[in-house]
Amino acid sequence: MTTVASIQESEKPLTMLTAYDAPTAELADEAGIEMVLVGDSIGNAVFGHDSTLPVTMDDMLRATRSVAGAVEDALVVTDLPFLSYGVDPAQSLENAGRV
Repeated sequence: MTTVASIQESEKPLTMLTAYDAPTAELADEAGIEMVLVGDSIGNAVFGHDSTLPVTMDDMLRATRSVAGAVEDALVVTDLPFLSYGVDPAQSLENAGRV
């Protein structure tokens, strides 16, 4: 299983792939990809938005649940969407905790 500690200790190049759904995440995990990113680029790539700005916490949480449920070894990394962090420290912490 890939962990933050194993990444920090690694002396070899690591791999990361973006996935927004369970089938893609499962394939990445089976291929030995160490990290799977659930990016806010889901707004452009999946939802058809012109930017990532309309992506919500609920969008990211839904995609993250799908990806996290499909991997066994890869570390899942998730973007926090625009304005879900950095504006108010308490809200930033709450949203990070939700993920």
